[in-house]
Amino acid sequence: FRDALEIGNEGRYDMYDLALVKPIPLVERRLRFDVPERITADGRIRQKLDAAALLDLCRQLQAENIAAVAICFLHAFTNPAHEIEALEIVREMLPNTAISVSHQVAPGMREYPRTSTTVANAYVQPITEQYMARVQQGLNASGVNAPLNIMLSSGGTTTVEAASAFPIRLVESGPSGGALAGVYWGARVGQPDILAFDMGGTTAKAVLTKHGQLTITNQSEVAHVHRFKRGSGLPLMVPMIELIEIGAGGGSIARLNNLGLPAVGPESAGSTPGPAAYGRGGGQPTVTDADLLIGYLNPDYFADGTIRLDTEAARAAYEPLAASLNLSVARLAWGVHQLVNENMAAAARVHAAERGLEIRRYSMVATGGAGPVHACGVAEKLGVQQVIIPPLAGVGSAFGFMTAPISFDFTRSYVARLDSLNLAELNTILDDLEREGRAIVEAAGVPALDIAVQLSIDMRYVGQGYEVRVPFAKQTLTAAHIAQMQAAFEQEYKQFYGQLANGVPIEAVNWRVVIAGPTPDIGKLSLESEATATNTAYTARPVIFKAETEPQPTPVYRRTALSAGWQSNGPLIIEEAASTTIVLPGWSARVDDSGCLVLTQ
Repeated sequence: FRDALEIGNEGRYDMYDLALVKPIPLVERRLRFDVPERITADGRIRQKLDAAALLDLCRQLQAENIAAVAICFLHAFTNPAHEIEALEIVREMLPNTAISVSHQVAPGMREYPRTSTTVANAYVQPITEQYMARVQQGLNASGVNAPLNIMLSSGGTTTVEAASAFPIRLVESGPSGGALAGVYWGARVGQPDILAFDMGGTTAKAVLTKHGQLTITNQSEVAHVHRFKRGSGLPLMVPMIELIEIGAGGGSIARLNNLGLPAVGPESAGSTPGPAAYGRGGGQPTVTDADLLIGYLNPDYFADGTIRLDTEAARAAYEPLAASLNLSVARLAWGVHQLVNENMAAAARVHAAERGLEIRRYSMVATGGAGPVHACGVAEKLGVQQVIIPPLAGVGSAFGFMTAPISFDFTRSYVARLDSLNLAELNTILDDLEREGRAIVEAAGVPALDIAVQLSIDMRYVGQGYEVRVPFAKQTLTAAHIAQMQAAFEQEYKQFYGQLANGVPIEAVNWRVVIAGPTPDIGKLSLESEATATNTAYTARPVIFKAETEPQPTPVYRRTALSAGWQSNGPLIIEEAASTTIVLPGWSARVDDSGCLVLTQ
């Protein structure tokens, strides 16, 4: 319906905000149109598509000189016949226009998120297609003949063609690389349960893995009105690694909130102008400025020495805020560092509790330029005993890309109680999804025999409005598998909620098929430090670890000077080109055989 994007799901993300602001739809109302047609919830055609009305609409759109069209009909996920017919008409009338149709972009139940996702895909499709074409042309001009694969938000990679057709699947694909890096390095050090913590210049991301497996969700949001309030953004219904975003990065700005208390973020100085210490015109006090003022960062060795940090500019940025609080600049900077750590720890703690996970059992893998700076502090607040700083931690997401298999996900809504599944119809749907996915993965160069197929099912008790994702072996389903589905659901449900609703029928809602090639073999990484290792500190500098104590002289090492087997007790600092690792008092550090820094409390 024309106003579905404004109506949304009628939920309120803040029950007590009398001036609630909702996210603005990506397409204004004058460019949203109804077309007469109707398909029922069970896929029957009640009213045929009015092709004449659609042709008139296309002529109107021609006059608007639009770049993209989104087509989303009610219940198209059960029967896409009308969307297919509309696609053919629009493609003929608007041949140079990008077209997104909901049964391809987001073939799942729930009209509002399906429409929102399709519109978002159309919104970014033209610019994505142009960008991908320029990248490919640039590679060709440089003589690079290797295939270009694009990272997906679900943790796999795909072809340029698939990424251009479904650009909405690239949302949060960068942090997905950090999650994959966490899984990879967790496996290298023998830790299957990992908290992957990635902190950069604007935000921090946290991802929990269980038994070495990432959780995939089909529910996410973008363009939040209130950055970290669920329900305040535009919903997306695409497969994505489940992560939490915290408004805490190196560029996050310290300020006083409405109560006159110190707060950090979510506003950020970004990279331009950036923190005050960058010397690029920024004057706001940021987290990076605070880390510099307490001695955690080396002003002469930031970003491998390519950026010289201005300590006095950082101090000047903090002086007005410190004066208003009657604090010294050093004490305020220490407090900002602690506040950021607490914000990140609190978000990760809640995220784990909502999923029934005991986060203190986890090991942290810290990546990103600022991740190793804050890792020990966040871990202490969470009760996490071990932190892993992998090689190339500052570019951990890029490293994670190299471990991503070529893959593609398809989700289809097929709502039915387990005791009344039409197995013949369901097997046909799943086989069609597998066939479509295999075509995409094989087009990316994966041999048919190397392709693996995985199935998961979103299930719930009848009457519930939320589902639990249940892994299940992809096979031709028979009546014998019904009891196995029920047992698998009950196991997952009890893990989340602690008890079962015995006697209540179970229904399946969404069926997800993942078609993937093998995980790339990146070989064994060699330690850059082996040839030149001295295992000694090259200098020391004063560092503030506690507000009530004087700065403590702290040894500083270059990571390239440390070889496998080296170990020492904190406090100490380890510098490398793209990040700095802070080992707090009460922690120890060692270099393992894989080149990881393993920090233990």
